[in-house]
Amino acid sequence: MKLNFDLTVATYNIHKSKGTDRRRDPARTAAVIGEIGADILALQEADMRFGRRTGLLDLEALRRDQGLVQVPVDEPIAEAHGHHGNLILVRNAIVEVVHHLHLPGLEPRGAIVTDLVIKGQKIRVIGTHFGLLPGSRLRQSHALMAKLKTLEPRLTLLMGDLNEWRTGKWSSLRPLTSLFDTQLGARSFPARYPLVPFDRIMVTQHGFLTDVEAHQTALSRLASDHLPIKGRLQIIGSETAKRPGLVL
Repeated sequence: MKLNFDLTVATYNIHKSKGTDRRRDPARTAAVIGEIGADILALQEADMRFGRRTGLLDLEALRRDQGLVQVPVDEPIAEAHGHHGNLILVRNAIVEVVHHLHLPGLEPRGAIVTDLVIKGQKIRVIGTHFGLLPGSRLRQSHALMAKLKTLEPRLTLLMGDLNEWRTGKWSSLRPLTSLFDTQLGARSFPARYPLVPFDRIMVTQHGFLTDVEAHQTALSRLASDHLPIKGRLQIIGSETAKRPGLVL
């Protein structure tokens, strides 16, 4: 087995930068992002939910201070940073293509699916936020799998707040098991006293995850009602991309 490299990956529901102290503080959110130190980071609830859905983070400061750059999204609302609040940030990556999914369910939900090249490795990254109702989550799992079946195969990383704590046949995530070999979570909610693994990181064949854990610090327990989940994505084998893309 040849291990090419590993990346730090993470997912974080920032709760619109509203902390457990009920204060909205985007600078505090950015500080937690700095603590995590991820190469690939999926954020949820990065925009306000109603009205102009204004993006909450200073994206230019994240680029300047942390080297993290937004994967572009095609949103009709100019003030929004993400797609249904989903935002993917990457470090030293080439973006080849971005797909925006509107997921079925009672609440408006979506996913970003982007093909990247990072450290010479082709990888597909999905950032998403599933619904609160089990029936909606099951439909969203099926819809995501249906989309992925239309795309050419490649190593795929899925991260997000999936709002599911169950495993096995009762889990609304069970359609994902046909593609994702590894599905890991950690107790991430509520942030002050984490009890349930709502937040998940998954990877397909040829990649594996290690050191998946909740990022628990004094700041992260205060900055959102969810703790970030982080881990190391290790990749076996290599496929260097030759197509041009957007360098981030």
